[in-house]
Amino acid sequence: MFRTLILVATLALGGCMSPPVDLDLSRERATVDHRYAVKVRPMGEPIALGKLHSWEVSVRQPSGQPVTGARFAVDGGMPQHHHGLPTQPQVTRELGDGRYLLEGVKFSMSGWWELKLKIDAAPGPDKVTFNLVLP
Repeated sequence: MFRTLILVATLALGGCMSPPVDLDLSRERATVDHRYAVKVRPMGEPIALGKLHSWEVSVRQPSGQPVTGARFAVDGGMPQHHHGLPTQPQVTRELGDGRYLLEGVKFSMSGWWELKLKIDAAPGPDKVTFNLVLP
C-alpha cells in the first residue's frame, strides 16, 4: 500500500514539472536521417484541449521536392506523464503538393506533448518528433 501511495504521489508531482527549457517547439524540421523536411500545422488555432482536431502535414525532400504517396504511422504522448495520446490519429488522405491530412488528434490536458510521425515513401523510411507545450 505504501509503495502505491509513493507511486501516485510521484506521478502527480511529475505532472507539475515544467518542460525542458531548451525544448525545440518548431513545427518544421528534418527527419532523423534527413530524408524529409516535415512541417505540421493545426487546422485551427489555438489548439483546443479535449477536442478532436486535424493537422496538415507537409513532407518534402531536402531539395524541396514534394513527397507523394507517403505512408504514415502516428504516435506521441506526454513524456513527463509517461502516457500516450488519448486517440489514435491517422493520416486520412493526401491533399496534393506533398501535403497530407492528419485527423483524430486530441490533447487531453495542458503540458508538454510529443507528436511522432514515422514516414515511409520512395526515399525510404524515416521519423520525426514535434514538441508542443499547451497551456
